[in-house]
Amino acid sequence: MSTPLIKEFTYNAPIEKVWRALTVQDSLKKWYFPQLQKFEPIVGFKFEFDDDSAEYQKEWIVTKVAEGKTFAHSWAYKGYSGISEVIFDLFAEGNKTRLRVTQTDLESFPNDRHFARERFEWGWDNLLGQNLKHLLEDGNNS
Repeated sequence: MSTPLIKEFTYNAPIEKVWRALTVQDSLKKWYFPQLQKFEPIVGFKFEFDDDSAEYQKEWIVTKVAEGKTFAHSWAYKGYSGISEVIFDLFAEGNKTRLRVTQTDLESFPNDRHFARERFEWGWDNLLGQNLKHLLEDGNNS
């Protein structure tokens, strides 16, 4: 049985600002993946990344866009079995925004420490709990 990884973060920023950080290419490069070369928040759009010869090349496709509320994409790696989905849900809480990230089907990846649940948990804490928080709250993404 699949147990999704779910984490929540609250930002001192209005929901519109958080939405832009999730769906604008230049913002995504700042907090998510600097290797991102091409992105559009359109269902079916395939992210394009620098081919940096890394062992784990990402293959992501936008799976859901609900303006100001939900953004989701698949998460897979070239040459490896398994596919996950990452879902970002936004909730306005006054002048703050709560973001819930849900990552599904982590057990579909190979039994390898690179794909361990703990690595994804650490990754979201770093990406959303630090990188995105700094971008939103330090005035770098108006």
